[in-house]
Amino acid sequence: QVQLKESGGGLVQAGGSLRLSCAASGRIFRNILMGWFRQAPGKEREFVGAIRWSGISTDYRDSVKGRFTISTDNAKNTVYLQMNSLKPEDTAVYYCAATNGGDYYSSLRLAKYDYWGQGTQVTVSS
Repeated sequence: QVQLKESGGGLVQAGGSLRLSCAASGRIFRNILMGWFRQAPGKEREFVGAIRWSGISTDYRDSVKGRFTISTDNAKNTVYLQMNSLKPEDTAVYYCAATNGGDYYSSLRLAKYDYWGQGTQVTVSS
């Protein structure tokens, strides 16, 4: 099993920045995929972005491209979501997710993520 621990959420003004962290532990395979999802009140959970560690590839939903960046620290088994130019529409609970089945998926956003963090609240005020 893989355990995920998220941190870094909070309250920021529109235009501000936050950096979310997700530390992974447990049975981590080389081709692990790490993803970020979010769920706003009254809306379905949606894909934010993800990274394929083995191929050093990333994918983002269109609404965050150019504003959000995913990066990794392999030594710490940690993935980051740097969020800049935040908008009130970004307000949501953000979840870290992972799967060790990276070799089976050609699409990062459509992969079936097996493990999930507890979520961290991001609130952007206007």
